[in-house]
Amino acid sequence: MSEVYAARRTRLRERCHAGGSAAALVTRPANIRYLAGASPQGAVLLLAKHEDLLLCRSSPDDRPYEGRPDEALHVQVLPQPPGGDTAVAAADLAQSQGADSLAVEEHHLTVARHRALASVAPRLRLADLGSAVEQLRVVKDEEEISHLRIGAEIADQALGELLESILVGRTERHLALELERRLVDHGADGPAFPTSVATGPNAGRRGHRPTDRRVEEGDFLSVCLGAAYRGYRCEIGRTFVIGTSPADWQIQLYDLVFAAQRAGREALTPGAAYRDVDRAARQVLDSAGFAERLQPLTGHGVGLEIDEDPQLAPSAMGKLDACVPVTVEPGVHLPGRGGVRIDDTLVVRPEADGGPELLTITTKELLAL
Repeated sequence: MSEVYAARRTRLRERCHAGGSAAALVTRPANIRYLAGASPQGAVLLLAKHEDLLLCRSSPDDRPYEGRPDEALHVQVLPQPPGGDTAVAAADLAQSQGADSLAVEEHHLTVARHRALASVAPRLRLADLGSAVEQLRVVKDEEEISHLRIGAEIADQALGELLESILVGRTERHLALELERRLVDHGADGPAFPTSVATGPNAGRRGHRPTDRRVEEGDFLSVCLGAAYRGYRCEIGRTFVIGTSPADWQIQLYDLVFAAQRAGREALTPGAAYRDVDRAARQVLDSAGFAERLQPLTGHGVGLEIDEDPQLAPSAMGKLDACVPVTVEPGVHLPGRGGVRIDDTLVVRPEADGGPELLTITTKELLAL
């Protein structure tokens, strides 16, 4: 992996030089991990004139789940005076090495931190690195995709085990905690995001936080969870009916959301516009009269963060590339009744390679549990 990390840093350095910056300071943790292999708490990555340097406050070995630094990097563990800042130390170092400009992630830096950099290194011209690293992260290599694939397998396994247990009478909160425990038991670093379990009138609500409501017969039960594996995060969402045959309205709503999700998945081809993927799923629900109840987006990229570019939304600009992992997750929530959400993680692949690769394979049949 050392060559992979070095190649990523080289690509970023070339972008910086093209923009007129001699050095770059990366502060966003996911971006640091992408470029360095590890993101110890409080660390920053300096791509300097003479070497690439990871500055941190504690040894990376203290938190192994945050990754191991690339062996080609120089790691400098700084002392911990009160108020010390690794970014400020990095800027001072860049100036001392003769850099005249430094590209920084303005979208991640606070105003106070930006002012501190300018104060300690007044001869440095601070430029905006923008989302250069995030753009590099959009297309994944096969090693990254393999981590997502393993994470998806773990999430599928945890969800499958839960479905075999007794659910009636248990609270949303209890079920969410059990799912997160099962993720870790099966080898995940932890949950990719807070697990959502929603029952009855809560079902189908995007980002629902579990409550003490108990599962009842006849409820819709919607679950959204994900596993983090070696830093990479995937997502799966499913909806079921509890304890009895589904009512007609539940079947109709489920079939509609499933048709929308299938349309979105089938639209995932290299070269497809982000908004066209969203439109493919959205128009199925629009035509059934649910335009006012739809989510703001149909899906999004995943990777070192659970919500990355691209955004599959009505106004999104850009086109899909091969090897981009995304979610397709349409849903409809009916206030007071509940709803349906179906969510998969897939990797965009050309038709010659079999089309989009489905990573999350738990059945999408409307099961009565």
